[in-house]
Amino acid sequence: MLDCAPLVTAVERLADRFRVLPQSRLRGAAEAGLALARDLSCAAQRLELPDREPLLMPDDGIFAIGDQIAVAGHDLVVSLAGHPGRHDVLAEALRNVAAVEQLL
Repeated sequence: MLDCAPLVTAVERLADRFRVLPQSRLRGAAEAGLALARDLSCAAQRLELPDREPLLMPDDGIFAIGDQIAVAGHDLVVSLAGHPGRHDVLAEALRNVAAVEQLL
């Protein structure tokens, strides 16, 4: 079974950082945050519905990005629970979260 606790921790930490960013910094980080949320969401959808093209998470504005990262990250954790051999997906998600965190 996969230990997804590091992903939960990383996603929550990053989501919280987005939620408290000043608007001036949020504007600069919004594109990377939304791209991460979309990547996490698509990864979860590919696990759950491999025969269907993933739906793209909408752009709900810069103030929603923290929440979108949290939701997509938690969705991926739930999806990974049903696919315990997908260490590759977990590792990629952790790398992607860390990369966006370094931008802040």
